[in-house]
Amino acid sequence: MDYSFSVNNMKGKIKPLLPSLRERKRYLAYEVMSKYKFNDAVHVNKVILDAAKEFLGSMGMANAGILALNDKWDKELQRGLLRVNNKHVNNLKASLIFVKNIDGKEAIIKSVGASGILKKTEQNYFN
Repeated sequence: MDYSFSVNNMKGKIKPLLPSLRERKRYLAYEVMSKYKFNDAVHVNKVILDAAKEFLGSMGMANAGILALNDKWDKELQRGLLRVNNKHVNNLKASLIFVKNIDGKEAIIKSVGASGILKKTEQNYFN
């Protein structure tokens, strides 16, 4: 057998995915409404992801491709960002309803808006 073909392909670069095959994403801006101030997004995003997993299930979470952007958190506005597949934005918004408290403190999370471009989302919902 001649393995030269497979060895040559291993040395080269991996072809990038065509734009038509890539996952389309949306950035969802959310706001935490509470008497308490949260300094970082880690605990908030963990609660959101737990609520989404409970609402969507494991398979739904995998299809939605939810990614918490912990570095995109505004302390003053109490707003953060999540990345999600474009077909599952409404499912993620619906799962935000089930968040009742964060670290034992009462809180409500509401969706502020969504966009397909990160920079545009930050400009529109963080200023």
